Amino acid sequence: MELKINREFMARHLGVAALMAGLCCWFAYDGAVAYPQKDESYFVELHHADPERGPELKKASIERQFQFAGIAALAALVIAGGVLRVKLQTLEWDDSQMCGSLTGGRPLAFSDVAEADASKWEKKGIAVLKAKDGRRVVLDTWHHSGARELAARFGVRDAQPERETGESAKS
Repeated sequence: MELKINREFMARHLGVAALMAGLCCWFAYDGAVAYPQKDESYFVELHHADPERGPELKKASIERQFQFAGIAALAALVIAGGVLRVKLQTLEWDDSQMCGSLTGGRPLAFSDVAEADASKWEKKGIAVLKAKDGRRVVLDTWHHSGARELAARFGVRDAQPERETGESAKS
């Protein structure tokens, strides 16, 4: 068996990243095309300012659009990068051991797991497997489908089945 990225997690986050990318394009268009075509009186009226401040207000408004575009682009990249990070996390297991990036790339026998910390399982669907050699494997049902099945092998069970099915309570 193996962990796979939770489709709901991926869809929601990539949707927000796409929204941020769209806002970036909108702000960049305003700064490069729409605002430069507007008369200075538009900015004077918009800010209820003295007509002599028209050129200064126009320039500041154009710069602000590019600043917003940069912030939106950065947000899109950070969110999409977070999804990619989760997508690249790997963990496979059989009847006796698990191996993947979440185990540090080295096999971890089930018998070498000293503790299964389920203190965050009920509220967040997160369990931490602590190995005798100090390694930790974090199982998060919001990020990965299959985490519930692996956690059950270590006695972690609860009434928190909604996270993977997409029927989670909105919080």
